[in-house]
Amino acid sequence: MEGRPSRWWYALLVLPVLGLMYPPLYARHDPELVGFPFFYWYQFAWVLVSAVLTLVVYLATRRGSP
Repeated sequence: MEGRPSRWWYALLVLPVLGLMYPPLYARHDPELVGFPFFYWYQFAWVLVSAVLTLVVYLATRRGSP
């Protein structure tokens, strides 16, 4: 079993889905960030978080690379 990555890493990819699944949670104007309403910057923040999570999962689960 050693050398084989855990599949639990893929569970991290569910976080962005859960964070964006219920729009009433973030469908509001305040607080603003640099003039952008919360509704927009919250979703954009998940784009960045998703990219980082994807990188983490990729690095944790790739095989045969140094």
